[in-house]
Amino acid sequence: MKALNIYGKITSMVIMVALVSSCAVNPVTGKKQLMFTSEAREVQMGAQYDPQVVATFGEYQDAQALTFIQAGADEMGLISHRPKLKYHVRILDSPVVNAFAVPGGYIYLTRGILTQFNNEAELMGVLGHEMGHITARHSMASQSKQTLGQLLLMGGMIASEEFASYAQYAMQGMQLLFLKFSRDDERQADQLGVAYSTQIGYDAGEMAEFFRVLEKMSMPDEQGGVPTFLSTHPSPADRYNAVKQDAQRWKDSLDLPQYKVNGNSYLQMIDGMVYGEDPRQGYVDGNTFYHPELRFMFTFPAGWKLENMPAQINIAPPDGKALMVFTLSEGASLEAAASSTLEQLELKPEESSATTINGMPAIVTVSRQVSQNQSTGQQQTRMVLSHFINYDNKYYAFHGVSSEPDFPVYSGSFTNIVSHFSRLTDPARLNKQPTRLQVRNVQRSGTLEAALKYYGVPQDKLAEVALLNDMELSDMVQSGKAIKVIGQ
Repeated sequence: MKALNIYGKITSMVIMVALVSSCAVNPVTGKKQLMFTSEAREVQMGAQYDPQVVATFGEYQDAQALTFIQAGADEMGLISHRPKLKYHVRILDSPVVNAFAVPGGYIYLTRGILTQFNNEAELMGVLGHEMGHITARHSMASQSKQTLGQLLLMGGMIASEEFASYAQYAMQGMQLLFLKFSRDDERQADQLGVAYSTQIGYDAGEMAEFFRVLEKMSMPDEQGGVPTFLSTHPSPADRYNAVKQDAQRWKDSLDLPQYKVNGNSYLQMIDGMVYGEDPRQGYVDGNTFYHPELRFMFTFPAGWKLENMPAQINIAPPDGKALMVFTLSEGASLEAAASSTLEQLELKPEESSATTINGMPAIVTVSRQVSQNQSTGQQQTRMVLSHFINYDNKYYAFHGVSSEPDFPVYSGSFTNIVSHFSRLTDPARLNKQPTRLQVRNVQRSGTLEAALKYYGVPQDKLAEVALLNDMELSDMVQSGKAIKVIGQ
């Protein structure tokens, strides 16, 4: 949970589709295609999206890696099909393995995907692939085929489809980020990624090797608010062979003396990068959520699912009939924060009272929300129990939501969760550090498994770290070879 302030910011950035359609020439194919948005508007859209993407998902601070990746994007951009477009790269602070692009030249790589790469060529191939989606205007073409209001929101945010409309307050304006491209679009982006990365001197065949690793990974569709690469980039069965063949054709045509892979230099660049979930942004132990950076904690009922997202925390019971959302509320005072948030959520309190929660001033409201079920056309009524808490002049909000008939069942649980919101003072909890990827040299020739055990990789992590190195545990490694290990 990094960027809690979402209400009024992301919702203000919803992008409207142009009312008048037109035909435009695709920069890659040279053919005319239906396009609702001009190139100037596309660039403007990207500039509007970018600060909200960073605020929502968090930006990982690594100046060396960002400088290197941006330099690669600049070089590829000049030989791309849209050389006048400025490409901007961001590293997102997420453990999920993914990369994506938004219209107008903005490319995002998670730290999760950076720790999975094993050389510069893999990175540049994927970077070129995402650039290909931009140069071929895949997102804009998809948008032009379906109005923005029809695009699917990210799944997995909440426990029940019943509360999908409520989750839109967190994700409005982000729909375009996670469109699933067609296989034809993916194939074209692969071809462009190969072309761009090869022309700046890299062995694009390594991108195929990375796709093979992704296929071997067991990844859920969404984690921490960011889908995985394979969930947003459908993978054709013949993708590996097609990329390999494309790469060879480009190498044959350019006939450079050699093509860069640069494994060791890449590993040195990511040495020390945070790996997996970062406990400093909040973590669960038992039924208690701890947030070291913001110095708070609270307990939730046994059996309930907690999802720690960058912009909010969702807590829901197993039956999916209720949802509790925890986030930050902005305002000059507690009263102003409560008032503005309720207004933005279009909630009109039927009850409101002042109280204290573990010594902190608080406001409690009960609101009724009537809406129309889009699938049945019938009206449905939800009850929302909101608690606004002043914690050292930061205003936090808990919103407990359920249907009107279920509200008496869950209101007690909502109140109980809030009652456990308190200051985090335990030094052991406050100082909990993330796991970091470490690059080490093999000390003695032998199996990868033996080398990983030498560096203290736990037994239950051996297979995961082997895949991190794109190897099998039984593979032989020579003394001095650089490998990835994980540790504190």
